[in-house]
Amino acid sequence: MKIKILWALLALVIAGLIAVPWIASYFYIFIFTEILILGLFAASFNLIFGYTGMLSFGHAAFFGIGSYAMALVLIHLEWPFVVGLLVSMGVSALLALIIGFFCVRLNEVYFAMLTLAFGMMVFAIAYQWRSVTNGSDGLAGFSLGSFGLGLDLTLANPAVYYHVVLAIVVIASALLYLVCSSSFGMILRAIRQNPERVSFAGLNVRTYRLVAFVIAGSFAGLAGGLIAPFLRVASPELLHWSMSAEPILMAILGGTGYFLGPFVGSAVFVLLETWITSFTESWMLVLGIILALMVIFFRKGLLGTVLDWWMEIKK
Repeated sequence: MKIKILWALLALVIAGLIAVPWIASYFYIFIFTEILILGLFAASFNLIFGYTGMLSFGHAAFFGIGSYAMALVLIHLEWPFVVGLLVSMGVSALLALIIGFFCVRLNEVYFAMLTLAFGMMVFAIAYQWRSVTNGSDGLAGFSLGSFGLGLDLTLANPAVYYHVVLAIVVIASALLYLVCSSSFGMILRAIRQNPERVSFAGLNVRTYRLVAFVIAGSFAGLAGGLIAPFLRVASPELLHWSMSAEPILMAILGGTGYFLGPFVGSAVFVLLETWITSFTESWMLVLGIILALMVIFFRKGLLGTVLDWWMEIKK
């Protein structure tokens, strides 16, 4: 019964998201588009953090590379949008495979620092390789052509692009959920709790960590492929280590122990940022205080705390 109620609530949320362009202004369409994209970015990060126990400070490298891959495809090749997304995922997965090959050999803080180092290396390359990335100015001026798959969609229309993003995020989230709920996901949770015991059981912990790292990188690249047409630019800021802090904060804010936690954290983070910037220039200070209080008093994240309260009420 409880599972059916949760699925019903999820269906209502998706129905509400579908209706956003019909009941809200363009401003809120942009806001919800950003929430969905960053939610997918945070969910991809949570696969390696919440499920596998690896804290990465370089996850923005895959997000940013995905955005650059999409921009380059649209500028130079003029391929359909959906092909650009596949290229973004493929390039990010390849980068994750290279970086992960070295990083998964280390644990805890050493893993975190090495991912930070690789992330800043990717940022430096994008910042200085002007002939390809246009340096600090980034890649802009690209137009959105056809979607592909025989669908005639006007992607330049914010409402249409929102629905495209919503559909892709729902499909990608379903795939991530299948990964997390599979036997592979159970092994990842076991690695997070006790990697030595998993190793004693005859499983190669490094291989499982590397596969999880690549999967997370590919979905971060997908989110990056969605953010470039949304912002109309692919810039080095999307690769910076400070960008890697956002999925960490969103995952913790929503609840790393719950699959939908990063999406809740993304919604709260973006809405708070939008609200605070509307009345003060010191929005970073106010936002930091509010987020710090939330993290301190909501130990299981917002979603986890709400679910615990609901379970207590049901008793």
